[in-house]
Amino acid sequence: MRIALLTYSTKPRGSVIHTLELAEALHRLGHSVTVFALDKDGKGFDYPLSCEARLIPAKPASTEIDQLIQQRIQEFVSYLEQSEQPYDCYHAQDCIAANALCTLLKQGKIPHFVRTVHHIEDYSSIYLQQCQDRSIREASLCLCVSDRPQFELQEYYQINAPRVINGVNLERFSPHGSTLELNGSPIYLTIGGIEPRKNSIQLLQAFKQVLSKFPNAQLIIAGGATLFDYQSYRDEFFTIAKALSLEDALVLPGVLSDAELPSLYRSADAFVFPSVKEGWGLVILEAIASGLPVITSHQPPFTEFLNDRQALLVDPFSIDAIANAMCCVFQSADSLRQQSQSILSQYTWETSAKQHIHHYQTLLYA
Repeated sequence: MRIALLTYSTKPRGSVIHTLELAEALHRLGHSVTVFALDKDGKGFDYPLSCEARLIPAKPASTEIDQLIQQRIQEFVSYLEQSEQPYDCYHAQDCIAANALCTLLKQGKIPHFVRTVHHIEDYSSIYLQQCQDRSIREASLCLCVSDRPQFELQEYYQINAPRVINGVNLERFSPHGSTLELNGSPIYLTIGGIEPRKNSIQLLQAFKQVLSKFPNAQLIIAGGATLFDYQSYRDEFFTIAKALSLEDALVLPGVLSDAELPSLYRSADAFVFPSVKEGWGLVILEAIASGLPVITSHQPPFTEFLNDRQALLVDPFSIDAIANAMCCVFQSADSLRQQSQSILSQYTWETSAKQHIHHYQTLLYA
């Protein structure tokens, strides 16, 4: 099959990594795959791809979110209108790419498109809400990655969306290999940057309690490339960090290179991820594959693939619960590692790719 996979960024966010790993797995199965991505800095992917990648120049945009999204959609449309190679399947992993495909579908330039819904947002902007609705309702096929979006697609849109799995690349993520030199002990790691749905402020306040037991501990918050501006939340985060005298115990490396990320996982002592909203949580699988005990939220989607023997599941809205888990995790670390390793074989990108091919073929030959 000739497959076009579309993603809104070249930076390593969850849906972007999903796109790239899926592309590689489809390529290994013998399909012809092209990844189309908006490239905002001209640097492309910091990720080794065997399949073809088409980088779409994304010009500086307004900080006003509606105008920014409108421009990004149009940049996709303008580029794809000039694409001469036809594909059997056009597959968008996000709202921006899907809206571009909506336009091409209405123009008669493509026969259909697939949209994977990683999570459904509650936008305050009417324009963004309309974009999300359009990207879902006008897709020829919606897929989802966990129970929560599957339920929401049925409840809000009356769409029965097949579920596909995520995977983890065990060639990249394992307990064995290089590490980074870090000064703290213990080292707590989270990935995803500072933003509301990552529950960063609650984690910060919990970490303050942890320091009373482990005064040399460090909290690493890696990542941070996102489409939306969470500056007010970030300002509040740093104000609290300063008030609690936590600046020296925080490490904020930003977006890491493809080579650095596996080493960072292996350098940590525990992975803590009290997120309040995720499509899946690929970073949890990566942490488990890297040999880390995991602390995460006692709610979907995490409880769909983890039980309380495989991770410490906590109330993400309770600072005390997060802090207690961070202090106690080392008492059960060996057991958590052993139990959680058993889930890795269930989540492979090859299996995910085969599921996608099945759904593509069902759409094409129905």
